[in-house]
Amino acid sequence: MTTTADEAAEITDTTGEDVGIAVDYAEILKRIPHRYPFLLIDRGEGWVKNTSMVGIKNVTFNEPFFNGHFPENPVMPGVLLIEAMGQTGAVLMSKSLDADVEGKTIFFMSIDGVKFRSPVRPGDVVRMPVKVVRHRGDIFKFRGEAYVNDKIVCEAEFAAMVVESPK
Repeated sequence: MTTTADEAAEITDTTGEDVGIAVDYAEILKRIPHRYPFLLIDRGEGWVKNTSMVGIKNVTFNEPFFNGHFPENPVMPGVLLIEAMGQTGAVLMSKSLDADVEGKTIFFMSIDGVKFRSPVRPGDVVRMPVKVVRHRGDIFKFRGEAYVNDKIVCEAEFAAMVVESPK
């Protein structure tokens, strides 16, 4: 289901219950400041306020990091998987707070319990369910996982906060 920048389509499961809202590329661009080549999520699925969202990253051979990591055996760097989960959390957070994104940025505060289980390669579609563990005000703690073909490739807990941008 596709959406416009101004409207999000509700995703419904087979029982007819709402399970979340789709977040398209245009809204992601409005919610976080990242741009090519560092924007690492293509869309969001199943956004539920203050609860969860699934980030989607379509990995292509044209990604700039594959030139040096590793040309003969291309593997997406693990730190970029963490960053992609963080960007998913930032969109979830921004949309949940309905934050005025002008003059504000969401930054990592901590990253814990990181485990890398399998490499991510060109052609993979990475699904990243990110769940809110807890939040207080402008600070959120998340649990994120990354999957390729239903196989977990990475997991971590991380925290983020809203920070005023310098003027």
